[in-house]
Amino acid sequence: MKKCKNCRSEFEPRFSTLEMYCWAPECKTIEAMKKLENLKRLEAKNWKKRKGELKKANKNASDYRNELQVVFNTWVRLRDRDAGLISCGRNLTGKFDAGHFHSVGDYPNLRYHIDNVHGQCVECNQHKRGNVHEYRINLIKRIGIDRVEALNEARKEPLKLSIPEIQDLTAHYKALIKILRCE
Repeated sequence: MKKCKNCRSEFEPRFSTLEMYCWAPECKTIEAMKKLENLKRLEAKNWKKRKGELKKANKNASDYRNELQVVFNTWVRLRDRDAGLISCGRNLTGKFDAGHFHSVGDYPNLRYHIDNVHGQCVECNQHKRGNVHEYRINLIKRIGIDRVEALNEARKEPLKLSIPEIQDLTAHYKALIKILRCE
């Protein structure tokens, strides 16, 4: 004999020793509702997993580029955390951007160029439109005139990255982030 999980009366299981509820209609209704709840929970979990797989399978080049941009900007912030802000020279405190010297809108080919992106305060990057004059002065101090001129020449070169190349770059910068976080 077993005790019903709902009404606590004793009953003899009919089909399996795993039965938890007696055969009273209200107890069987509760059992059915719990099974339905568990089934819905399992379906929701399976759908969430399937949705993630579908999202990953249906990623386009733009999705991969956006992912790379987030990873690249994170790397820039970590790389420049001790160097000070590129435009105004203040110490990096709180939130700061990965500011582009040559804008992404005008020169999308320089989006991921390491000499084109540096830590920049939100005020300079967003409110002063990059504070380009000060950015250039400090960029020359930081990387040298030769690399700045090479960066200016790179503006003319197109950048066409395939999805595997974007994935490789993303993996590369994720590895660099891991190294910088351990320091």
